[in-house]
Amino acid sequence: MKPRTPRARTGLLAAAAAGALLAGSAPGRAEAPLPAAGPLKDQEVFVFTQVLRRNQQPDVRQVAPESVPEPVERNLSIVDDTGRERPAGVEGRDAPADAGAVPQVESDWRRTPDASGVETTNIPAGPGAGEPGPTIRPGGFLLNDRVLLTGEPDEGRVRRQTLDGRRAPPGVDVAPPEPEPYIDPTSIPLPPPRAAGPDDFLAIPDRWRLVDTLGLIKENPFDPYDQNTLKGDKPIYEGNCFPFLTPLTGEFPTDCFLILLGISDTVIEPRSFPTPTGVQSTARPGTNDIFGKPDQIIFNQNFIHGFSLLNGDTAFRPQDIEFRYTGVLNANYADVDERRVLRADPGAGASRFDYHYGIIELFLDYHVANITDRYDFYSIRAGIQPFSSDFRGFLFQDSQLGVRFFGNWDNNLWQYNLAWFRRLEKDTNSGLNDPFQDVRDDDIFVANVYRQDFPILGLTSQVTAIYNRNREAGERFFDDNGFLARPFPFGTQQERNYDVFYVGYNADGRIGSYNLTASAYYAFGDDQNPFTGEDSNISAFFGAAEISRDFDWARWRLSALYASGDSDPFDNTSNGFDAIFENPQFAGGDTSYWIRQQIPLIGGSGVGLSSRNAVLPSLRPNKEHGQSNFVNPGIILVGLGADFDLTPEFRLSGNANYMWFDDTSSLEALRLQGSIDNDIGLDVSVAAIWRPFQTQNFVVRLSGAALIPGEGFNDLYASQGERDLYYSVLANIVLTY
Repeated sequence: MKPRTPRARTGLLAAAAAGALLAGSAPGRAEAPLPAAGPLKDQEVFVFTQVLRRNQQPDVRQVAPESVPEPVERNLSIVDDTGRERPAGVEGRDAPADAGAVPQVESDWRRTPDASGVETTNIPAGPGAGEPGPTIRPGGFLLNDRVLLTGEPDEGRVRRQTLDGRRAPPGVDVAPPEPEPYIDPTSIPLPPPRAAGPDDFLAIPDRWRLVDTLGLIKENPFDPYDQNTLKGDKPIYEGNCFPFLTPLTGEFPTDCFLILLGISDTVIEPRSFPTPTGVQSTARPGTNDIFGKPDQIIFNQNFIHGFSLLNGDTAFRPQDIEFRYTGVLNANYADVDERRVLRADPGAGASRFDYHYGIIELFLDYHVANITDRYDFYSIRAGIQPFSSDFRGFLFQDSQLGVRFFGNWDNNLWQYNLAWFRRLEKDTNSGLNDPFQDVRDDDIFVANVYRQDFPILGLTSQVTAIYNRNREAGERFFDDNGFLARPFPFGTQQERNYDVFYVGYNADGRIGSYNLTASAYYAFGDDQNPFTGEDSNISAFFGAAEISRDFDWARWRLSALYASGDSDPFDNTSNGFDAIFENPQFAGGDTSYWIRQQIPLIGGSGVGLSSRNAVLPSLRPNKEHGQSNFVNPGIILVGLGADFDLTPEFRLSGNANYMWFDDTSSLEALRLQGSIDNDIGLDVSVAAIWRPFQTQNFVVRLSGAALIPGEGFNDLYASQGERDLYYSVLANIVLTY
């Protein structure tokens, strides 16, 4: 070890100065004089102090620095009455035996408080003085850094000041004490510390009642954004919502919550589309035109109401068990200019008022288990429930009766569904489920799995397999307006069964600064050709993609869609792609004229060219009752759109789509028409959405769309001359509680 250089007249001088400075405030104490300087031969002098604070552990700043020299050899002859050793070179008076137990702190140089709460230290007032240290007033503290006096040379440290403010001699390294906080001498001393007891705690029923106890938030049952027990902010019952299920599910440790739902959805829709007429059904006697007046107006009002009753935390983790009911009371009115458009009976007139009560949700959801501490789980849900097979509703998006097993794993990177649905019959004019009719003999089996951040970060991939088993041969079904819906009212009109399998890949997310949604499906299986009545093999394709990019407050979108069409309606292969029950949010969604309206195929035996809220020209009588049809013309669509968030309350959207039939062979066979062009035409639309409170609780939407017919559309509907355009206007007001 490097030889130590003696330091003259420094070590004990600094220690004495520290003790004198700190002891000067004690009453009845005289400031100790500085001793005469003298050299220290090969000695190290340590002066320790300790932060004295009430009810706190020792200050972490008292931990020795990394540059501490080698330990001082112990001197077993210098110990106090409790066996604690003092550093060599420092003398002091032993603590008396009646001073009480020494607190568990790192410093050996303090005493416990006396009866009045006054604490003292044993910091020496001078070398060898052995006098008591300064008195610390209750609530105050004494803080001084460690003073190290050694014979090592100065290494350029900046701590060069002694405790009394004088500059330290060369070679002495002293840290100035932190300034003591001001303590009001007239303040009331703190009581002595004591252990916490039961009187220090106030029991409350749960964490939600804590807000009520403190009076922080007032309950407002009419505002879904204030503290509201009716919206699940607090439990309505402390215990199990479903005690009758306890033998099956066990007791739940969580409370019972209630969530109420109320929505008013109002639609007013003026529109026009090709309207068939005839001598036996025209409202204008004396005319023999194939086409009547195209203008119509529709009013539709839905009162959606429901509730959820659940055990769980409602937000922090999946609920334990939930029962949900949602019903819809619908009223609708339609007025047209021609007869036999709204009802099969020409004598029924050109207007119609109807109402219906439907059930769109009625299920029990049971949270079977959590499999990780991140709440990866698996659950089972049974009853009438909503389901979407993909991100944009291309194949199957509906609320149907079924059983679904679902969950996730690996910190929610994977999600999966295994489901079976049996389709309910629907009301013709409202499109809602009709639970009072027999269910259809139409089953849907679904298996899919989602993977987040695959194949790249920010993109979610889904692989799906769906089997649609239809066994509705042997029955003829007429809708509520008297039109034949099953089987198809064209061709052989033969009742049919079919089995179709769909395998697909779907993606949704971001690639860098671009947003991407994509879907691809291949359909295969067995069917009966509606034109020939013979067995047919299904082989059809579907693909769609939408890419968009945000530029500050604007988002620009590019859309493309392809559904294969059938090239020969009389062979034993069906190549036209059709969905199970589509509801696409794509290329403008229901703002688009083509997607929003059901366009009748005049001269096509009562089928529609396309269905309402659908993009595929499937040639069904309607989407609600009809069976899938894989002999159809298919479609190609290319679109450009944009969304502009002009303010947080107001959004303006626009979309333009150009469309073609993939193959018109089935249309030519159905219409007995020699040649029909593929060009459908240009669909343009614009929509304005206003949310005055920047929430979804009050939404006003106004949109307008127009179809500018192409050559193929005119080939089907221009017997009376070409028409410039067909229009659709939609005014929608949604109020949500």
